[in-house]
Amino acid sequence: MDYIKEIREMIGTQPLITVGACVIVFNDKGHLLMQKRSDSLDWGTIGGMMEPGETLEETAARELYEEAGLEAESFRFKTIVSGEDMHYIYLHGDEIYHVAAVYEAEGVTGRPTVNDDEGLELKFFSLAEPIPNLNPLNEAILKKAHYL
Repeated sequence: MDYIKEIREMIGTQPLITVGACVIVFNDKGHLLMQKRSDSLDWGTIGGMMEPGETLEETAARELYEEAGLEAESFRFKTIVSGEDMHYIYLHGDEIYHVAAVYEAEGVTGRPTVNDDEGLELKFFSLAEPIPNLNPLNEAILKKAHYL
């Protein structure tokens, strides 16, 4: 099911309020897992939009598996991000005001693997240095969650 795609067929690119989860994954060195996005070719966090009937934690688990081939024992809630900083216009014109629950994945198992067509590459980045070509929406999320 792709709820947002179905809504977009009805309303086009008009602004839409979306809800989803952002999953923060650290390796044993404390580096953050990021994916190179296929739509904008910049780096973003793992995460995505909620589907009808899902909890935010279920969204986090689904997105972690879909985008990185990973599973987590649990998700520790960090914060909710919303507001003007969460306004984003995709390259193809779709406009959103995003509300995201930010979670840290705990007890992560598996090997990071690009598992869908939303990402081109997965890579761990040190937060001690600026992340090159960071997606602006994800930069706002990381700042509001106090990672940057």
